[in-house]
Amino acid sequence: MLKSSFGKKIEAGCDEAGRGCLSGPVVAASVILPKNFKNPLLTDSKQLSEKKRNILEKVIKQKAICWEIGTVWNKDIDKINILNASIKAMHLSLERLKLKPELLLIDGNKFHNYENIPHQCIIKGDSKFASIAAASILAKTYRDKLMNKLHEEFPQYGWDKNKGYATKTHRQSIVNYAPCKYHRKSFKLLPLQLKLKL
Repeated sequence: MLKSSFGKKIEAGCDEAGRGCLSGPVVAASVILPKNFKNPLLTDSKQLSEKKRNILEKVIKQKAICWEIGTVWNKDIDKINILNASIKAMHLSLERLKLKPELLLIDGNKFHNYENIPHQCIIKGDSKFASIAAASILAKTYRDKLMNKLHEEFPQYGWDKNKGYATKTHRQSIVNYAPCKYHRKSFKLLPLQLKLKL
């Protein structure tokens, strides 16, 4: 059962999607839910089918006090590394919130202080707190739609299905067609046994 809140303060849950991908941006969401918000479907986005995520996305957007998205693209990921890019995406989403939170609930174990607002890092927070689970769903659904759009530009990589993750078919496509402008050049795009055509 997800906890609805950590305490009595105005809390924003933060989570990201796409951290382990070979291509595309990392996307973060920040969500402030009403106190005692409950939904029987709500859990970590990775545990949900695409259909359930899409249902919950609508519910969260309707019921949340406020929510926002932050996106950091692959070129910035290559410059500042994926951890810093993930935190930057969270900061961008927090910056856009219409209500200033008093406490930040962060999924994971690393975060950089944001505007001196106290924060609590929670490992597997998306399966413990409703606001983090809600953020995980909004980040994931937003990023999935974005990867579907990028797929139209570069259909050869199958991003409509793999969403940029390191599947066997995605890696084989990188061998066949070489990386494109949306690939993260700082990532190990291929295992040693696969060679790029240059």
